[in-house]
Amino acid sequence: MANSQRKILVTSALPYANGPIHLGHMLEYIQTDIWSRFQKLRGHECHYICADDAHGTPIMLKAQQLGIEPEEMIAQVNKEHQQDFADFNIKFDNFHSTHSVENRELSSEIYLKLRDAGFIKTRTISQLFDPEKSMFLPDRFVKGTCPKCKSEDQYGDNCDNCGATYNPTDLIDPKSAVSGATPVMKDSEHFFFDLPAFETMLSEWTRSGAIQDEIANKLAEWFEQGLQQWDISRDAPYFGFEIPDAPGKYFYVWLDAPIGYMGSFKNLCDRREDLNFDDFWSKDSTAEVYHFIGKDIVNFHSLFWPAMLEGAGFRKPTSVFAHGYVTVNGAKMSKSKGTFIKARTYLDNLDPEYLRYYYAAKLSNRIDDLDLNLEDFAQRVNSDLVGKLVNLASRTAGFISKRFDGKLAKVADTSLEQTFLGKQTLIEELYENREFGKAMREIMALADLANAYVADAAPWQLIKDEAKQEEAHQVCSNALNLFRILVTYLKPVLPKLADDVEAFLQFPLTWDNLSADLAGHEIAKFKALMQRIDMKNIEAIIEASKDNLQATTEPTATKKGKKTAETSDIVVDTRSPLESDPISDEISFEDFAKIDLRIARIAKAEHVPEANKLLKLELDLGGETKQVFAGIKSAYAPEDLEGKLTVVVANLAPRKMRFGMSEGMVLAAGPGNKDLWILEPHEGAQPGMRVK
Repeated sequence: MANSQRKILVTSALPYANGPIHLGHMLEYIQTDIWSRFQKLRGHECHYICADDAHGTPIMLKAQQLGIEPEEMIAQVNKEHQQDFADFNIKFDNFHSTHSVENRELSSEIYLKLRDAGFIKTRTISQLFDPEKSMFLPDRFVKGTCPKCKSEDQYGDNCDNCGATYNPTDLIDPKSAVSGATPVMKDSEHFFFDLPAFETMLSEWTRSGAIQDEIANKLAEWFEQGLQQWDISRDAPYFGFEIPDAPGKYFYVWLDAPIGYMGSFKNLCDRREDLNFDDFWSKDSTAEVYHFIGKDIVNFHSLFWPAMLEGAGFRKPTSVFAHGYVTVNGAKMSKSKGTFIKARTYLDNLDPEYLRYYYAAKLSNRIDDLDLNLEDFAQRVNSDLVGKLVNLASRTAGFISKRFDGKLAKVADTSLEQTFLGKQTLIEELYENREFGKAMREIMALADLANAYVADAAPWQLIKDEAKQEEAHQVCSNALNLFRILVTYLKPVLPKLADDVEAFLQFPLTWDNLSADLAGHEIAKFKALMQRIDMKNIEAIIEASKDNLQATTEPTATKKGKKTAETSDIVVDTRSPLESDPISDEISFEDFAKIDLRIARIAKAEHVPEANKLLKLELDLGGETKQVFAGIKSAYAPEDLEGKLTVVVANLAPRKMRFGMSEGMVLAAGPGNKDLWILEPHEGAQPGMRVK
């Protein structure tokens, strides 16, 4: 038991209720589930809650497309989501829906408190309106020709071809993506949340340690530009909650979505006498509240949400933990390549604990993207879980059952056990700080020690010598005890394996029992615990994903800052990849040796009028000139750079940008904004010199 019990509420971002869960989504739920299970394993009171995000225009239109009511569609999706999560061993204490009585009541309560406190403003705005469907059109439901590059069939908020951002009214020849009609401008009164009123509180809170430094640095841009009032209303027709005292006006989905955390917890509290809602959400609560989210929705969770809570008299989150995106084989998830993989497709072919371990092995507390390299995935699971972990028991348990009546011996030399137990505090700290990858490396290093011990002792040889039976008994018993400690350390990651091992050892795996003495304890007969991954299973997943994901041409929409494209049976969430490949955990020395680092003199530097962050640099590499676009405008004026020496990656493949060709990369470091430094070489360096 921990020294003092903590009261913890943990949430994951709410999955959108118009499509299935995929492996990009699963990163977050696995990460949160591991952390929640660890807290419970340590003896803390921890509640993990979630819900489907069930409101918004895409839900309404998807239900219309299917010819059913939105309530019927979200109920079916909710059932499918819960089954997927359960089969991935995600253990929610409650999984609810934002389309609930609790969420309606809390949304109205928070809105009315904000309104009565003067934080809700109204004003008339003009929007594009579909005259055929009699509905206002969200940006992503308007398509037309880009006003900058003239590319056709572009969305109303940004151009996929040139990257320009604009208002939907700027589109050339705009059309409704719902009906194909030409939209018209129409006025409507909207309700706005006065976010600027909370600027001082938010600027302090975002720098209080409640969010990661990388996120705080990113959000600083919002303060630099000045916070704006936030439009929280939508006009009918809309699937959501009607705003109190405002017929025909509905809460924008992003107002009631985070309140869904509270609604789900309220639903749990109403069903349990030992839980009190106010203990966790009141202004003076001493409980801890943590949100695990993707980095694409940090503005909602780290600006709008804490401001809403503050204005309505509730407590703010203890911390918001953001993670990066998922790529597959180094690239964004692809339908054509079969790497856009639904959770159910994976579950039909592989053990969910394999993915739980692989994600854990690559997760950190930073915002780095995570690459699911399918070949590495198979190799790591086969090596770590089968070759190191399970093999430790499979090569020793049989001797205990056959030769020693299934009972463990008293081990004379416990030095290796003490080494294992000596890592307990470090592993606790790594789990607590969400450094799961480091925790897995520590645990697998212990597994290596245990396997080396068994290999050196060779109980299969000892057992052949009558005089060495007791030694063989002790070696096998010690190995199984070390195996028990390892699986206990891994229990938050591999709950199903832990259950199977508890049945095999006939002993509970708890943090309190780590140092238990099992001398004389009887174990059950060993059964195979895990099978190696066959690449045929992975190939089957890829083929099934290709078959299942033939896209159709349907309306597209944006939800929570995510681009979504509807297909016949799913909504593709492309938040998982960035345009660039993620940084992997390690590269080989051979890979690093390929990088050509050179000294360059900045011969010329100038602004890029269309870019907020870029400077155009002309670099002299000693007889060779390269043009590079560098994102250092926040830290340097062009005149400050000319004549300086810097370090450049000289053999980077040229990249075509809408401003021109970039032929290298200037190295810079720092947290961002003004604190960004080009890596200036020492005096005496000459342009063109290699950096070694």
